[in-house]
Amino acid sequence: MNYIKPMFNQLIDYIYRSIKLDRSLYGNPENFHDLSIFYAAIIIILNAVAGVIAATVIAANTNYSPATDIVSVTVQTILDWAVLSILLYIIGTKIFHESDTKADLKKVFTVVGFAHSPGLLKIIVVVIPGLNFKLIMTFVFFTFFWFIASLTIGIKEALNFKSDMKSFGVILIAFLIIGFIISFILLFYL
Repeated sequence: MNYIKPMFNQLIDYIYRSIKLDRSLYGNPENFHDLSIFYAAIIIILNAVAGVIAATVIAANTNYSPATDIVSVTVQTILDWAVLSILLYIIGTKIFHESDTKADLKKVFTVVGFAHSPGLLKIIVVVIPGLNFKLIMTFVFFTFFWFIASLTIGIKEALNFKSDMKSFGVILIAFLIIGFIISFILLFYL
C-alpha cells in the first residue's frame, strides 16, 4: 500500500501542472515514463465522469437532455482520445514535422491525456449551486479552450516544434478532420 500515495501524488501533480499550463510538464522526458500513459488514461476517464456530472446538472436545470449514460460517455471519450491522438501523431510527426521532431505514439497519447486536465474543472458546476444555464455553458466552453491551450503547449513541447502557432495549426487540422468525419457519418448514416 505504500506505493499508492506516491502514485496518487504524481497524478495530482500532472493534473495541477497541466491546468496551470506548465510547459515543463510536456518538455521533460522524465514525465513520460511507463506509468504516464496510465495517468493519462485516468485523467481521460475522470474527464468523462466530470462531463457526465456537468451534463446531469445542466439537464436538471433546463429542458436540455444531453447524454448522461456514464458507460457510453466514457467509451466515447476514450475513442475521442484515441482518434485525436492518432491524428495529432500523424499530422505532427509525419506531415508537418520539423528536423528535430521525434515522438512516439505513446508520448502523443500521454500529452493528449494530460491536456484534458482542465476538463476536470467542469465538476465546479456541481459545487456552486444556483448557476444559470448560460453561466454553466460559458464555464464548460471555457474549460474546452483551456484544454486547447494545454494541448497546444503539450504538442509544441512533445514534438519539439519551434512555435505555438504551428502546434495550434496541427491541432486545428486534426479537429477539422474529425469534424469532417463526423459530418460525413451524420450525412450518410442518420
